[in-house]
Amino acid sequence: MTRPPAHTSDVVVLGGGAAGLSLAHRLTETGAATVTVVEPPDGPLRPPERTWCYWDDEEGDLGPVVSASWSRLRVHGADGRHVVVDPAPFTYRMVRSTPFERHVHALLARSPGGHLLRATADSVRDVPGGAEIRCTLPDGESVTLRARRVFDSRPLPALPPSRTRLLQHFRGWFVRTGTERFDPAVADLMDFRVPQPAHGLAFGYVLPLAPDRALVEYTEFSRTPLTTGAYESALDGYCRNVLGLGALTVEQTEQGVIPMTDARFPRRSGAAVFRIGTAGGATRPATGYTFAAVQRQSRAIAAALRDGHGGVPAPHGRRALAMDAVLLRALDTGRVDGPDFFTGLFRRIPAERLLRFLDGATSPREEWGIGLRTPVRPMLRTAAEIPFLPRRSRPPARNGESPR
Repeated sequence: MTRPPAHTSDVVVLGGGAAGLSLAHRLTETGAATVTVVEPPDGPLRPPERTWCYWDDEEGDLGPVVSASWSRLRVHGADGRHVVVDPAPFTYRMVRSTPFERHVHALLARSPGGHLLRATADSVRDVPGGAEIRCTLPDGESVTLRARRVFDSRPLPALPPSRTRLLQHFRGWFVRTGTERFDPAVADLMDFRVPQPAHGLAFGYVLPLAPDRALVEYTEFSRTPLTTGAYESALDGYCRNVLGLGALTVEQTEQGVIPMTDARFPRRSGAAVFRIGTAGGATRPATGYTFAAVQRQSRAIAAALRDGHGGVPAPHGRRALAMDAVLLRALDTGRVDGPDFFTGLFRRIPAERLLRFLDGATSPREEWGIGLRTPVRPMLRTAAEIPFLPRRSRPPARNGESPR
């Protein structure tokens, strides 16, 4: 770690999660700007290891940190029937936070204009020509950084007002089984063969890492997180009664809570201070997927800085957010059955088109066709009432990072 003097960086990135690391990666890769990354020191503010997943049509420069990938996807309906799809040219990929962090830290160390600072960012304010960041080092000493632009990925203290807010909350086990139980070529995105909650929906999520190893998660879309004991009980029941894994060893766990909301996230908190990642609205409201949007946004920011432009592009288009607002409301009111809705999408829509739709990369004509394959009357009723619903402030959710 090096301690940069003030005034040395074009850019300061606050936070070392998926968004902060991804932007630092792109800036050092392209040489678009000198960059200082401020990450919290070891302690309660430093998050545990996390898993991020995404789909892409090429491995690209993230290849060295992709720990697993799957060429086929499976969804199990609540009725027990399943559908297996080949989303070619897309592949579903997993990135673990620790290898990604090491990779970006190595890039920063090799870059003449790259710096890593382990410190707590106490305040950020606009100053002439940019912004000033006051930080506290692990030894208690204060340091002040200045930059032309600051990109802040730290969690918001509270969510903006919204019409609908669900939570995607989950707990996962990295398991090793006594015998070969998994097909490493197939990822189970949603397995609805679990007991459904009174409100919202629940599903299992299985990412095989080897014939005898996998990440197995229990996930809910609902208003309130569960206790750790309740997650553990649900996972035990899923592994034992649904997957039939037999004897297993839990080698590692992860847990998180992700807001699924139609709130309007401000992309700017000062003239030279920009929000990125979940805090800037990068999480797709209806699915919780974040990592792919973060990659697109990071590339766009790096290209803009390289070309002498400012600003942060929106992580999702207006049409996508409008459709997500309708779906969230329909799920929250119970007008559509969540397991049937998501299973139906994978059964009726070509996988490649569906994944492009979830990435916001489909045309209006394609989106119209997808809409006709959903429960039309409940969705139209919900769309008609959305403009008249007030936006309300809600208690902050416990922050996590989506594995999706």
